[in-house]
Amino acid sequence: MNNQKCINCAEYKKCKESSLSWVFFIIGLIATIAIRAVMVLVHIDPVYGQIAWYVGISGFLIFFVYKFKVEHARSQLIKKSNLVHKISEGGVIEKGDRELIGSLLCALSSSKDKINYLVIFISSAVAITIAIYLDFLR
Repeated sequence: MNNQKCINCAEYKKCKESSLSWVFFIIGLIATIAIRAVMVLVHIDPVYGQIAWYVGISGFLIFFVYKFKVEHARSQLIKKSNLVHKISEGGVIEKGDRELIGSLLCALSSSKDKINYLVIFISSAVAITIAIYLDFLR
């Protein structure tokens, strides 16, 4: 959040997200795929299934600790600036407040979140399809 200098989403392509956010994004993707691969890998070799489970759960633990810290930092910024009160009560919104609002809105429209949801959806559909085949149709 602090690494993004966005004021509005028209400037979003100029923003540089931190390398750290990309590392955690990749960890989240690996965890997503690993946890969905468990059912398939168990049929190949139970040890592979266990490894995938540990990779997935560990990855989610790391990813969601990071996401919690980011969301907590955003929440603290919103509280500290008293944005909710200013907006709901028609208070004065200063330039710094506008920049913070722009940055928050840009962060909400992150393409990484969309990619993450797509990977979760596709990998879940593939995992369910393969698991049904291995469990019931084979």
